[in-house]
Amino acid sequence: MTPTGLTKDAGWQIGVSRTVPVPLDDVWAGLTSDDGVGEWLGDLGAGLPAAKGEAYRTAGGAQGELRSLRPGDRVRLTYQPPGRSSPTILQVAVTPGRSAGGPSTVVRFHQDHLADAAEREAMRDHWAGVLDRLAARLGW
Repeated sequence: MTPTGLTKDAGWQIGVSRTVPVPLDDVWAGLTSDDGVGEWLGDLGAGLPAAKGEAYRTAGGAQGELRSLRPGDRVRLTYQPPGRSSPTILQVAVTPGRSAGGPSTVVRFHQDHLADAAEREAMRDHWAGVLDRLAARLGW
């Protein structure tokens, strides 16, 4: 039996999501703002890359390149923090939520090509913390 989180093609992966009581356009604007990007990716000083294949480096030393960007939907990029020998693939996506109390949005972080089960669990905690900080910083 395959352990939870281990896939044949993408290795170890993790997904963390949260539904927030905020319209999708507002959530997307917050995620892609300098403050939002700084919280989930790191300080870029110049915003998210805009063109497929464009490289980035955060002030903290993480690096990678943009794989795809669909405004109002998702951003997918390689992500290699300092000390890691190879990049992972990180996707941040938003979808309309289902809420009887008004508009809501589901925010998802998905990361694959993780090294092992321990890194998977560490990144689960990391992305859950990122969602907490985004909610506090952006007023979700």
